[in-house]
Amino acid sequence: MNAPQRPPNADSPIPSPPNGEQEAENASPGGAGVAQEGGAEAAVASAMLADLKREMNRLQREIRLAIQAQLAQMSGRTLGSLEANRELARSIQEMLDAHGLRVRCTHCGHPAILRVSPRAGAAAGVFVFDHTIDGRRTFHGGRVLIPEIRLVAKPARKPRGEKKAG
Repeated sequence: MNAPQRPPNADSPIPSPPNGEQEAENASPGGAGVAQEGGAEAAVASAMLADLKREMNRLQREIRLAIQAQLAQMSGRTLGSLEANRELARSIQEMLDAHGLRVRCTHCGHPAILRVSPRAGAAAGVFVFDHTIDGRRTFHGGRVLIPEIRLVAKPARKPRGEKKAG
């Protein structure tokens, strides 16, 4: 009978770890072989983790660029009402937060949250970048239209007891 064949581009199977009998046969008296194997296993695990980290960074970059490309199409628009613009900003922030991202402030470059604030003379509100600089909450922007959106990694949270600069 014909055995099923793997397609030529399929990944090779993952070798199974040696069983306990093989390890016992390979070990030298006094446990020196076990120490060498432990070091080899640690090196293999370290290499695997490094590969995984590179792959995760690549995937996160692809996600960031894909989201950024879609959001760029909204730049220069408004939804016409304060409530609609606020809901848009909230939805964008919710999506970015789920992926560990923030928008980059066009004024100072700091990671920020895009918000919509009411402003006299702007019935649909204005888009602002909400962020903390030197320990102080700061709002930059104030445009009626959705600003250009660039994405950056969300900064790590500071521990609660840490003193603020300034």
